[in-house]
Amino acid sequence: MIIAVDGPAASGKGTLAKRLAAHYGLFHLDTGRTYRAVAAAMCDAGHSLDDSAAAVETARTLDFSGLDAPRLASSAAGEGASRIAVMPALRAALVERQRAFARAASADGHGAVLDGRDIGTVVFPDATVKLFITASPAERARRRALELFGEEAGPNFEAILTDLRRRDERDEGRAASPLRPASDAYILDTTQMSADAAFFEATRLVDKALRN
Repeated sequence: MIIAVDGPAASGKGTLAKRLAAHYGLFHLDTGRTYRAVAAAMCDAGHSLDDSAAAVETARTLDFSGLDAPRLASSAAGEGASRIAVMPALRAALVERQRAFARAASADGHGAVLDGRDIGTVVFPDATVKLFITASPAERARRRALELFGEEAGPNFEAILTDLRRRDERDEGRAASPLRPASDAYILDTTQMSADAAFFEATRLVDKALRN
């Protein structure tokens, strides 16, 4: 079983994907972190984030075991990922790595939950179940500000909201794999939901898809 979980930044898709993987006994891959890791590695090596050739080479040799590094959760890492994600050659290289991860998980007798921006539309258009997780920009900014700074309003909130809107515009407007729900994806708006409520609804949708 392959579960595709897509959605904009800070929609809660990563947390939800991890819980789904644990619930169904599947492996998990946060594909957004693969882009963050490439951007971080490029900066470490002194490459410009506009260097497509360096981005592709970095992607081909990227060690997925380091994707849990705390620094990849930073806003700077997210901004770097959003910048390089517009490169078609880089996306092609990472898509192949992501597909290989899921194929290996399936061959191992399990399956995988992959979350990102284009799992259901590009990486695995034939995924068993597709979920598109969304929430209003203001709610996503509130959650991120609370997570990072312990506050739900103020300058940090405003800065995060501005950043999220910029990233949404970039992700939705890029020529290569723009952010959009697959035609057969279940849309889950979590604006008014707690994390537990979102998880309950997601498992209901996954179970419904499996029955069908």
